[in-house]
Amino acid sequence: MSTFAKRERLLLADLLETAGPEAATLCGDWTARDLAAHVVVRERRADAAGGILIKALAERLERVRAEFAAKPYEELIQLIRTGPPRMSPFSLKQVDEASNTVEFYVHTEDVRRAAPGWTPRELDPVFQDALWSRLERMARLLGRKAPAGLVLRRPDGRTAVANRGAPVVTVTGEPSELLLFAFGRQGVADVTLDGDPDAIAKTRSSPQLGL
Repeated sequence: MSTFAKRERLLLADLLETAGPEAATLCGDWTARDLAAHVVVRERRADAAGGILIKALAERLERVRAEFAAKPYEELIQLIRTGPPRMSPFSLKQVDEASNTVEFYVHTEDVRRAAPGWTPRELDPVFQDALWSRLERMARLLGRKAPAGLVLRRPDGRTAVANRGAPVVTVTGEPSELLLFAFGRQGVADVTLDGDPDAIAKTRSSPQLGL
């Protein structure tokens, strides 16, 4: 049975292929080539991937990522499609699903929403629930540096507290859009914000949301 992570992996690979190596993304100044290299290194070079979260390893990570970015673009796309090597923890279905569903969804939207004329995807309720369950677990990590209190709320009223500061900004939207907002893609997330106007302005523009 196909998993959400598998589906998003293949969609990401297709989008990167169609966009081309020089296409813009929502990942700062990264091109599609840079993003593809990041995805490959994260799965295939555990010795360097720690730099994603550990600042002391960031320089090594960037060096290895640049080496992969220099490879033929078609090779990078194929490495994403085929997935990690057998010895990688990501090759285990449970690990893949737990670690990559959000990763690939966000990066898929990084490619889609950087292109002119993009439109929101129609996501089924089961996938929205899967994204929400992950967002609930990650909310505190993603919102720990928010400039104000931050509450993420689904249209049905369910909430996740991302930051207990004050004043409080409440962000309402579908789980997929809340996830993008919490990962620092505030400018493209289809959400509404309620609360103190100054806190809302700071939260909308804060570079500190996300990992």
